[in-house]
Amino acid sequence: MNDQVSADTGRTVHRVLHLVTNALPHTNAGYTQRTHRIALGQRAAGLDPHVVTRVGYPLTKGIPDTRLRVEVDGVPYHRLLPWTAPADDAAELRAGVRLALPLVRRLAPDVLHAASNHGNARVALEVGRRLGLPVVYEVRGFLEESWLSRDPSRSTEDAFYTTERARETACMHAADLVVTLGETMRAEIVGRGVDPAKVVVVPNAVDEAFLEPLPDASGLRRELGIGADDFVVGTTTSCYSYEGLDTLVDAVAELRRRGLAAHALIVGDGPELGALRERAAEAGLEGAAHFPGRVPAAEVRRYHAALDVFAVPRRDERVSRLVTPLKPVEAMAGGLPVVAGDLEALREIVEPGTTGELVPPGRPDALAECLEKLAADPGTRRAYGRAARERVGRDRTWEAAAHRYIAAYSGLRG
Repeated sequence: MNDQVSADTGRTVHRVLHLVTNALPHTNAGYTQRTHRIALGQRAAGLDPHVVTRVGYPLTKGIPDTRLRVEVDGVPYHRLLPWTAPADDAAELRAGVRLALPLVRRLAPDVLHAASNHGNARVALEVGRRLGLPVVYEVRGFLEESWLSRDPSRSTEDAFYTTERARETACMHAADLVVTLGETMRAEIVGRGVDPAKVVVVPNAVDEAFLEPLPDASGLRRELGIGADDFVVGTTTSCYSYEGLDTLVDAVAELRRRGLAAHALIVGDGPELGALRERAAEAGLEGAAHFPGRVPAAEVRRYHAALDVFAVPRRDERVSRLVTPLKPVEAMAGGLPVVAGDLEALREIVEPGTTGELVPPGRPDALAECLEKLAADPGTRRAYGRAARERVGRDRTWEAAAHRYIAAYSGLRG
């Protein structure tokens, strides 16, 4: 592999150690896919990325795998496995540092790159301080905001919220570089007093394979009981309340009341899945609302192919306004138009009238109105899809992301 050298500082960056919460092969989620795709992209660009997971993983998830090192697609994944589980956060931090230090000394990385949340960042910062290594903190979300969104009785005044926010902010200040996923997230971080010069955006991206034409969907449509000419709107996501999937179900019910042969296809699972199925049944969507649950990553594009429109009906909540999701970018790469809630983070992904449409969040009537127009206009759907694929192919591949990381690393202290 070729070392990457900064023209400005002369700093050589070859090996990067990513510190993350969980990982492939045992946890397959947007978080773990981003980690893996970053590593693959960096390796293709000439770096030597390694990944290490949080103390105790995967045993903490009930997975009896005690290997200290595994490889996935040639990427080395290391584990930090203590003899006994830490009793609290302070003990976990001590165990993480104790177990990480010999690994870092042996690997001799040039950069420690921690990803959300602060538990990973604090280990990286302490190890970096002791060994004189620069630390990057990648803020992939604001987990205190996700916590807040999952229970209406919770408040920004709650001790958990204020403590988690303070810990996250402290890590952002302490890191040598902060990476995040979008401009809205960057503005939030800078708004916490972090030096804007050290906050960079590396947006969610896709593999080149996502840009290939979608597979034939006729077989899957037949399996699901969807007619060849029926209109299908759906999403691939986690079923949390802030995703606003009830709005999508209600909009499809409205479309069917208007006489349109419309279907909802919601791929994924989560705490709201049962309630969504009940809502669909109550709305009379028997046979017209499909919930296959979580599917393997290799199957996602098969479900994309069954859609006419990809929907992101997120509610107007703080977490939705801040965090840019990956799933619509994957759908756009396949040439799907996207209809999303008109929220700051989603405006970074969807350009109305070019790659899709934005509608008022939490309004099934507005969503139904938009979808009805698109259902009647396949030419516009195809035009939006072409523009979406072109935009993703130009700006949002993991290869492009890898070069953004290299440029960012090059400015780190020696």
